[in-house]
Amino acid sequence: MSIESYRTLAGPGRDEVVIQKSRFIGQAWPCATEEDALACLRQVREQTRDAKHHCYAYIIGQNEGILRYSDDGEPGGTAGMPMLSLMRSEHLVNCCCVVTRYFGGILLGTGGLVRAYTQGCRIALDAAGIVRMERTCMDLCEVPYGYWDSVQYMLGKLPAKTEDLSFGAAVSFTLLTRALDRERVLRELAQASARQLESLEGGEKFAPWED
Repeated sequence: MSIESYRTLAGPGRDEVVIQKSRFIGQAWPCATEEDALACLRQVREQTRDAKHHCYAYIIGQNEGILRYSDDGEPGGTAGMPMLSLMRSEHLVNCCCVVTRYFGGILLGTGGLVRAYTQGCRIALDAAGIVRMERTCMDLCEVPYGYWDSVQYMLGKLPAKTEDLSFGAAVSFTLLTRALDRERVLRELAQASARQLESLEGGEKFAPWED
């Protein structure tokens, strides 16, 4: 059964918090592959080599095919797993989070560490933003200049997006719609262009849409 949508991060995010004199830096990224996630981790380690702990968690695959986490020297179960649990509670996939700790000299205890790393992950996810990616139809469209204003006006009223807008012999663009909206959108654009709009199916991809 194909997946119609999934939740992931809108982009990279970074934030930090000081808890009992320890500095926790949370960073998160959308990642399509495990290699992407590991590259983000390497980047953090290179940039903050003087920090003792770089705890992380990542989830790859729309079905959570790859789940990985690490406490990186913190007591077992106090960092990576709480971070992973938070990400899963948000139903996130294809993303990675790293929380770097600069020790401030005060021991936080097991419960304190769990709360601190969960908070570090939380602020990173909030900074990155969460988006829903939905299966999206792409149609390659072309319309004569004389009808472009009407088509553009109608596009502003429909659940549709455009990419690759080009002005050549005619106005051409890639139309993005959710599968359930595709027929209605094409029908409305055909009417707006006096049936002068031509379209060709261009396949599918996942794209962000507002809930």
